[in-house]
Amino acid sequence: MTPIPFKPTPPTRERDLKGYAGSPPDPQWPGKARVAVSFVVNFEEGAEFTVSEGDPVNEGIYEVDHRLEGPDPCIESHFEYGTRAAWWRVMDLLDAHGAKVTVSSCGRAVERSPELARDAVARGHEVSAHGWRWESHAGLDEATERARIARTVEAITRATGQRPVGWHTRSASTANTRRLLVEDGGFLYDSDAYNDDLPYYVEVAGRPHLVLPYAFDTNDMHFQHTQRFRGADFADYVIDAFDWLAREGERAPKMLSIGLHLRMIGRPGRIGALDRILAHICGSGHAWVAPRADIARHWRTTFPRT
Repeated sequence: MTPIPFKPTPPTRERDLKGYAGSPPDPQWPGKARVAVSFVVNFEEGAEFTVSEGDPVNEGIYEVDHRLEGPDPCIESHFEYGTRAAWWRVMDLLDAHGAKVTVSSCGRAVERSPELARDAVARGHEVSAHGWRWESHAGLDEATERARIARTVEAITRATGQRPVGWHTRSASTANTRRLLVEDGGFLYDSDAYNDDLPYYVEVAGRPHLVLPYAFDTNDMHFQHTQRFRGADFADYVIDAFDWLAREGERAPKMLSIGLHLRMIGRPGRIGALDRILAHICGSGHAWVAPRADIARHWRTTFPRT
C-alpha cells in the first residue's frame, strides 16, 4: 500500500511552549492569598442544539448516552432542569458561603431566561460571554463569528444593563476570535486557553490582550463522561488541586479555575460536593475567591501594559 504523502500546512497561530519558564511573577493577590480561585458557573440552558427547534442535530452531552436523529424531549428536559431547579440551589449555596463567581453565559440562554442573568448581577456575580449558542466556533467564517460575538454582547447587555467584559468559546475558537474580541474594544480578557496556572498577556492586532486560562480537569463536565458522576470524586479532585496550589502559593501564588454546570452540579446528589469545596476553600485562609473580571482588573493593575 502506497503511503499518502504528508503535506504540511502553515500554522494558524504561533504556539508558546515556554510560558513563565518556571519563574512566574508574583500576582500579589488581595489579602496575600496564595490562590486566586475562580468559580465559573456555565449558563447554557436554552442555547443547546435541539432538532425540535430547527437545529440539524441534538446536543449529545448529557446524563443519558442515547442519540436520536429527530426531536428528543429527554435531552431537552435534562437541560431545562438547570434553569427550573438547579439555578436557585447553586446560587443560594454560593450566597451561603459568600462566594462571588463568573456566570459564563450563552447569549441565547440569557435571551430566553433574562431573569436569571439579572438575578446573577443582583447577587454580585459577573455575567460573562460564552458564545451565542453552546457551540464550537471552529469552521466559522469571520463575518459570522463577528456577528455572533456582537449578538451575545447585545443580549447580555440588554438583560442585565451591564456589557460582558470576558469571553470563553466552547471548545475551539478560530484564528480570528481574539482579534475580533480586541476590535470590539469592550473585553478585558478571554479564557480560550488551558495552558497555565496564571493569567498572561498576548499581543493581538498590535495590542496587549489578557488571557485568563480555564481548566477542564477541575470541571464537573469532565466527570460527566464517567459511568456515574459521584459528587465525592469531584470534590476530592478539586480540593486536592486547591491544596497543591496553596502549597506552591507560599512562594509562587497561582490561580485555580473551577468549572460548574447547572444541570450537572446542581443535582441534589451532587450539590453537596460544591458545598464541601466551598467550605474547604473559603475556610482555608489562603484563597481569594473572585469573579474573573476582578482577577483580570487586578492583573492589569499589578502588571500594566499599554
